[in-house]
Amino acid sequence: MAENEREPMLEMYVFETLQQVEQLEQAVLNSEKAGSFGIDDVNRIFRIMHTIKSSAAMMLFNDVSTLAHSLEDLFYFIREKGVQSVDYSRLTDIILAGMDFIKTETGKADKGLPCDGNASRITVRIGEYLAELKIAAGAGRATAEALQPDPKPQKYYISSAGKTGADAAGAYQAVLFFEEGCEMENIRAFAIIHNLKGLADEIIYEPADIIENNQSAEMIRQHGFVIYFKSEQPLKVIEDFFAGVAFVKSLAVRQAMPEKSLTKPVRPKQIILEDVLPQMPEKYTARSGCEDKNWQEAAGAGVRQSMISVQVNKLDKLMDIVGELVIAEAMVTQNPDLAGLKLDNFFKAARQFRKITGELQDVVMSIRMMPLTATFQKMNRIVRDAGKKLDKQLTLNLIGEDTEVDKNVIEKISDPLMHLIRNAADHGIESVAERRQAGKSETGTITLEALNSGNDVWITVRDDGRGLNREKILAKACSSGLVQAAERELTDKEVFSFIFLPGFSTKDGVTELSGRGVGMDVVTKNIEEIGGSILIDSSPGKGTAVSLKIPLTLAIIDGMTVKVGQARYTIPTIAIRESFRPKAGNIIYDPDGREMLWLRGECLPVIKLNEQYNCPTEIVSLEAGIIVVVESDGRSLCLFADELLGQQQVVVKPLPVYIKKSKELAGCTLLGDGSISLILDVPAVFAGLR
Repeated sequence: MAENEREPMLEMYVFETLQQVEQLEQAVLNSEKAGSFGIDDVNRIFRIMHTIKSSAAMMLFNDVSTLAHSLEDLFYFIREKGVQSVDYSRLTDIILAGMDFIKTETGKADKGLPCDGNASRITVRIGEYLAELKIAAGAGRATAEALQPDPKPQKYYISSAGKTGADAAGAYQAVLFFEEGCEMENIRAFAIIHNLKGLADEIIYEPADIIENNQSAEMIRQHGFVIYFKSEQPLKVIEDFFAGVAFVKSLAVRQAMPEKSLTKPVRPKQIILEDVLPQMPEKYTARSGCEDKNWQEAAGAGVRQSMISVQVNKLDKLMDIVGELVIAEAMVTQNPDLAGLKLDNFFKAARQFRKITGELQDVVMSIRMMPLTATFQKMNRIVRDAGKKLDKQLTLNLIGEDTEVDKNVIEKISDPLMHLIRNAADHGIESVAERRQAGKSETGTITLEALNSGNDVWITVRDDGRGLNREKILAKACSSGLVQAAERELTDKEVFSFIFLPGFSTKDGVTELSGRGVGMDVVTKNIEEIGGSILIDSSPGKGTAVSLKIPLTLAIIDGMTVKVGQARYTIPTIAIRESFRPKAGNIIYDPDGREMLWLRGECLPVIKLNEQYNCPTEIVSLEAGIIVVVESDGRSLCLFADELLGQQQVVVKPLPVYIKKSKELAGCTLLGDGSISLILDVPAVFAGLR
């Protein structure tokens, strides 16, 4: 296949596979929480694995296809036999391990890297588990019938030249012994045969009754497990397959096969996925599929809605065009040549033009908006894995997951949320013994909540753990030279904010999840990049809440443009509290002689933009200019400028590299008169005061 023909197929494969893996992962986690896999769960998992297997095989990703086939076989058996004695935690571990492998290999394919992963260890685990399920379900008799010999035994004859003609091409013999004490040798042998089917045909093995005969385990222990098979794969591939088998003490694989006459087991019937799936036996589970509404609603939503998938770069291009249209509309309607002219018809048409432009902008913005559902649901896996590694009982509550934000914002908050969840699980939630001693429930609760607030979204990660230790954090900050003010001058929130500094950690030991002082600084960096802010609150013994305030979108914002000399600056409207022309009675001076404003019982610092950015201007007295009061994280300050030019929607453009060095500038925009205005990053301005 030509490269230009393969690329679209590869993009579609990556998109669909990752989407299906996310759906499957969430379904498995929900089923584990419920304590059983309902009929809808099993059918859906089976269909997803069948689709992934087929897609991977079409793209020649054989390891992914083989692994998906093994999982498909596992759930086919569960679906058909209705097994009740299932270790759901172990089953979930196996499935998630398979999903991780598929995600890793798909990520490699997306980046153009070779998909060189080896899934043999996972497929062996699947085979072993399937064998145990068959024994537990009493499938020995059925398996024995399936293993009845053919009327005519299969024979291989090796001539003195080492060949048997056409039929002997690719014939192999493998003899292996398992490690002492590994137990269940017959089940492990069955798993090998199950996984070998993807590489070989006409498989014969001794002993042949490994499932229905409990004595076969002892036979394998004493005499080894012998396998004869034919395969088109080279010897190196065959050796690599057996090298991935667990608990193998010794192994010998060769192509030359001695004269042998063995009965060949009948291969199980081929699984054919029909349009109408067979019904699940009633004995399968006490939880009826009808009781699980989530998947029914999800399936129904796919029928009710007509949806298409669009590449993100196309949406970005459309957003850029709309941004240019907004700029063009401002340049036409605010053209200086129109000043003083009475053009009623023109301004009437301009208002209509502005209305249509606004509606188009709203539609494009809504296309880019995505619910936080997928991002929130991913945290279930983080909490589950953290609970197992830390030996804690954890549960995750999701609130407001339908809240929508811009796709670019979602990409920026995924990592911060992951670090906050892990930090809550490791640092916040106590061990089971500690919680029991404190009179709390043994299960710690982490709550992830999203809430719309105007043009912002608040996302809060809250736990019911031990809370932050102010004294310990302050002691660590003092020893690290981070505390500049006297300890008594620091508020609790200022002390708690130290945990977001790079390299800061109060944990004595390093674990797989935390202790190195990395992670929380990633939260601050990513949130600041999108113009957001962080608030933290904690109560000893009750828990900690970390709130992220993030903008709905990064593309177009409402801003107030101010003039400073010949320069223009845009202040995001959402950060502005008020603006006014100060009077002499409002101006006071600190001990260092710096000007400050006394406003309704509050003393606010003043930043003169002309001095801050070296802009020559004739207006240097506070009474002659304009004051804009801005807020961030509960604090306020005053920005001094020459005059206000007005409020309008502006398109945020990235800054050149040589200007971007200033952290107080979030971007730039083009105004209606063709001039360029720099957009102030208000939280960064506050940070510069420290």
